[in-house]
Amino acid sequence: MDTPDLPALARLRRLLDAAAEVARATDLVAPLSESTGLSPQGVALALSRCLETDATDADLAALVRNASPAPHVHVILSAGVFTAALRAIAVACATSSSVSVRPSRRDPVFARALVRAAIGVRVTLTEDAEVASIRDGEVHVYGRDETVEAVRGAARPGVRVRAHGAGIGVALVTGDADLEEAARGLADDVVVFDQRGCLSPRVVLIEGPQPRGEQLVALLHARLAELDDAVPRGRLEPEERSQASRYMETMAFAGRVVHGRGHIVGLAPTGSAILVPPPGRHVHVALVRDVEEASRRLHPIARRVVAVGCDSEEVGRAIGGGARVRLSRLGWMQRPPLDGPVDLR
Repeated sequence: MDTPDLPALARLRRLLDAAAEVARATDLVAPLSESTGLSPQGVALALSRCLETDATDADLAALVRNASPAPHVHVILSAGVFTAALRAIAVACATSSSVSVRPSRRDPVFARALVRAAIGVRVTLTEDAEVASIRDGEVHVYGRDETVEAVRGAARPGVRVRAHGAGIGVALVTGDADLEEAARGLADDVVVFDQRGCLSPRVVLIEGPQPRGEQLVALLHARLAELDDAVPRGRLEPEERSQASRYMETMAFAGRVVHGRGHIVGLAPTGSAILVPPPGRHVHVALVRDVEEASRRLHPIARRVVAVGCDSEEVGRAIGGGARVRLSRLGWMQRPPLDGPVDLR
C-alpha cells in the first residue's frame, strides 16, 4: 500500500516526532558512541541539546518557504555530526514528498533509525544507490569538498546538485562582554560533537588588550576542564592527534597555550595570522582592537566561515560576511533554528 502524499508541514511534523522517538531509545547510545567516536556522555548531550525536535511552526514554515519544489530528493549524508541527519532530511522533505537517503558508511546509525521511525513520511533508505542512477529531481550532498565534486561529476544532466561542503565556525567576544559568561557559552559550543561540524567555534577573536585575552583563555580553559569531567572527549583519529600536537607546539613557541585532559586553548601573539586548529576541542584565541580589525583578520579564511557566534548581534552581523553565514549568540551556535541548511546555501 502506497504512503499518502502529505503536505510539507505535516511531513515535517511527523519527521520531528520520529526524531524524538529515536532520541528516547537508550539502546542507541552505545552504537552511536561506537560509530561517531563520541563518548556516551557526548552522545547524550547531542541528543538532548542539538536535535531540533522542538522546532516552532514559524521555523518549519520558513523551511518550506525557502525550499524550491522538486519531484524527488536524494540525500547523501556525511559523518561527523550525527544529528545533522534530521536537518538534512527535513530540508529534503520540505522540497519534495519523495525522498531517499544514503547514510554515511562510517556513521549510519542515527540516520537509519530516523528513516525507519518516520512512518507515514515517504522517506526511504538507499544505501547502495549511485548518483549516476538518479534520473530526475535533486541531490543534496553533505560532506568534504572532494565528496561534493565527485557527486557533481557523476550527476546526470538535468539533476540539480545542492552542495553543503566543509566549513568552520568563529566567534567574537566584544569589549563589552562579560568574560565569564562568554567563556561558558564558548565552552558549551565547543564541547558538543567534539568540534566536528561547521557550527563549532575553532577560532575566537576578542576585543581588547593582552590581559583581557589572557583572562578569557584562563576562564575558557577552566570551563573546558570542568566539561572534560562531565562530558569526556571521545576518540581522536591519528591525524587529528598529530595536527593537535603540531598546533600546541606552534602556540607554545609563538604564543601562549594551556591544555587539559581533553582540550587545548592557544592565545596568538598580536597581529599574527589566524590559525585554524583541528577539531577535538582545540580553540585558537586572537586579540583584535575593533570590529574592523576582526573582519580584516578573518578575511583569509572568510570563504570557509559558515557560522559566527557573538555576544552582540549587531557586531556579529558586521563580521558575518553576509546573509549566508549563520549568526548566533554565544552558547547557541550549535542550536540554530530549523529553517534551512545550517550553512544557508
